[in-house]
Amino acid sequence: MQTYNIHDAKTQLSRLVEQAAKGEPFVIAKAGKPMVKVMALNAPEPSQIKRFGFMAGQIHVPDDFDRMGEEEIVQLFEDGA
Repeated sequence: MQTYNIHDAKTQLSRLVEQAAKGEPFVIAKAGKPMVKVMALNAPEPSQIKRFGFMAGQIHVPDDFDRMGEEEIVQLFEDGA
């Protein structure tokens, strides 16, 4: 994430706001100390980002899931032929 001092941020504000709106947040620092983070309003907070495995242990897939409805499917193909 890019960091800009206040003076640079003021002179490049339009470009930086466009950059943040496209999902590239940046930090404004004063005397080298980070003060604020600028990011798009619709950008999700890190805690809101969905990750694979978020339902681990909450669902169960039957062992025969790949054979469920097998007879019906075969019947559909054989009757249509």
